[in-house]
Amino acid sequence: MKLAVLETGRPPEPLVGRFGTYPDMYRRMLGLAEKLPSYDVAAGELPERPEDHDAYIVSGSPAGVYDPLPWIGQLGGFLREARGKAKLVGICFGHQAMAQAFGGSVTKSEKGWGVGLHDYSVAERQPWMDEAAAVAIPASHQDQVIARPPGTVVTMASAFTPYAGLAWGDEAISFQFHPEFEPEYAKALADLRRERLPDADAAIGSLDRPNDNARVAGWIERFLKG
Repeated sequence: MKLAVLETGRPPEPLVGRFGTYPDMYRRMLGLAEKLPSYDVAAGELPERPEDHDAYIVSGSPAGVYDPLPWIGQLGGFLREARGKAKLVGICFGHQAMAQAFGGSVTKSEKGWGVGLHDYSVAERQPWMDEAAAVAIPASHQDQVIARPPGTVVTMASAFTPYAGLAWGDEAISFQFHPEFEPEYAKALADLRRERLPDADAAIGSLDRPNDNARVAGWIERFLKG
């Protein structure tokens, strides 16, 4: 499968040297040997045609999907064109971008930051999932999907994030959480944002609990392979 990353942002520069970029994290998450091709969407790069790749992962970003940035509108147009022509996987900002592109709504949540290891329940099991009823996965976000697009299935949910996972049949899936975040990266990111977080120590401490990153990575791999 020809998989590419639509890179909508980068990790904070102080962390890139230790942990790499989002394409590096997705490569490790999926156990791939070779570097994933990527497009710097925030710099105006997009594939010429959706069919140039079999599937795309839409990455996280420091931007909000409601920001008046030209590249966000261009990404939305590409996603609508790509749907049904290539498989789509959205992570965090990518989850929100897909929801907005396909008719949903996203806002900066009044609940504030969701950081650390969060627990999510399986709301509606899909063929690419296994028997797990819940997972614990790192999160780092302020924005949330508040209205899901027509025709979506809610796959994952929590009290804090009711639309934590969405699916569009065998065409697209997305998650608000970060299965690509290794605990040490998630800790370093929370520590870097300490002054903005309500309780950074609690968030960092939660990441010592066992996580289900490998399980969700398996879900994504099975979805991509169909």
